[in-house]
Amino acid sequence: MNLSDRLRAERDPIRQYAIDYGLDFFEVIFEEVDFDQMNEIASYGGFPTRYPHWRFGMQYEEMSKGYAYGLHKIYEMVINNDPSYAYLLKSNQVVDQKIVMAHVYGHSDFFKNNMWFSKTNRKMMDDMANHGMRVRRYMDRHGVETVEDFIDACLSIDNLIDPHAPFIRRQGSTAEQPPSDHERETEHEITRLKSSDYMDRYINPPEFLQSQRESAVKKQEAEQHFPVEPQRDIMQFLLDYAPLSRWQRDVLGILREEAYYFAPQGQTKIMNEGWASYWHSKIMTTKALEPDELIDYADHHSGTLGSSPGSLNPYKLGIELFKDIEDRWNKGKFGPDYDRCDDIAEKKTWDKNLGLGREKIFEVRRIYNDVSFIDTYLTPEFCVDHKMFTYEFDPHTRQYYIDERKFDMVKQKLLFQLTNFGQPFIDVTDGNYLNRGELYLAHQHEGADMRIDYAKAVLVNVERIWQRPANLETVVDGQKKLFSYDGKEHNEKNLA
Repeated sequence: MNLSDRLRAERDPIRQYAIDYGLDFFEVIFEEVDFDQMNEIASYGGFPTRYPHWRFGMQYEEMSKGYAYGLHKIYEMVINNDPSYAYLLKSNQVVDQKIVMAHVYGHSDFFKNNMWFSKTNRKMMDDMANHGMRVRRYMDRHGVETVEDFIDACLSIDNLIDPHAPFIRRQGSTAEQPPSDHERETEHEITRLKSSDYMDRYINPPEFLQSQRESAVKKQEAEQHFPVEPQRDIMQFLLDYAPLSRWQRDVLGILREEAYYFAPQGQTKIMNEGWASYWHSKIMTTKALEPDELIDYADHHSGTLGSSPGSLNPYKLGIELFKDIEDRWNKGKFGPDYDRCDDIAEKKTWDKNLGLGREKIFEVRRIYNDVSFIDTYLTPEFCVDHKMFTYEFDPHTRQYYIDERKFDMVKQKLLFQLTNFGQPFIDVTDGNYLNRGELYLAHQHEGADMRIDYAKAVLVNVERIWQRPANLETVVDGQKKLFSYDGKEHNEKNLA
């Protein structure tokens, strides 16, 4: 463990404060690093032993320049793992290190207890090293450019997964077993000519029934799509059915595994940062803060929670919503009686002294993700108190203006930005389109058109992996369209 005696002395009481408040976290291993090391680790997504790729170098250069020019500074980084690994920047002041350590214990508690992280790999630090070793081996065998080009194609679709898939059991149920011969015969019901029992074998001879049955089977096979139902996990579909070499299949599997590992962090960004900020604030202001650290703490804490029109600060929204929930459940501002009350003054002074706030926020931390968190606990009063409006940018004045003040519209727009990470829903609906082995993808249009230049670029990479033409159905300006790429050129046509 690379931690100075001074920071070790600060860490131990902060850890105990977190335990006393009821936090239940993985053991946390802290490492002090300089800004070059921090930028390198951050560019690899927190995993210094990750597979090599040019984008990590690009991110390192971007972070290094940002730090050198004073545009940003990484205070902490913590990894969802058992044990959790956290990196502290050596140049930080002691008060900053204390804030970060308290913040990290909040994150680790969230990783361990939030349901949406329950299916993640808790030994990903070791597995990332294994992934890196395998990719380096393929680079030695097949060439760096060959492997990196294939990784580029895979990374362009690493959002085409189903984040809910780990919680859905699709294999092993009785309903999913192959049907018996009797069930098949019942399924392919045949038409019998009416007759009395003793004449049935003459009116409906066995060879007639067999021909009827075979016709029914052929008809069903012709009508049956592949896959039978739309499949949202496009990476898995390509893993199962694309004609890939062994090393390509392994690389695609590695990137899919990592995509599922990181998915819960995208699903809970507001809650996770809000929870960690709530606890670093609570621990610092009630236990760990020294009098001479107060000004620096207030300055840095306010900088973390700062926000501006047109932007969403997950730290700010998360912590304020957790504090609002705690206050409401302490005062009893929930339930039928409170909801039925239409006296604004009475609602403002409502206080049943229930004291259920702390218990409630721990429950919320355990169950929800950002979408359900906002949908359930964002209230009109909260939006008014925190001046939550929707903003639009005016290119003429080059300023933001308030576009919408109504609660329902504010909430709807916020949820739209969070659902599926703000990205379009795309499913595989046919793996044998036109009976030519082409891939057919369908965009589940939710009212917002997708960027066609992005869509075409992704089609190029999907075609490269599928090794047959790829098609995408979507809606542009109210018109249903089909975009296709056959390996040489793009085509588009209107659909009825």
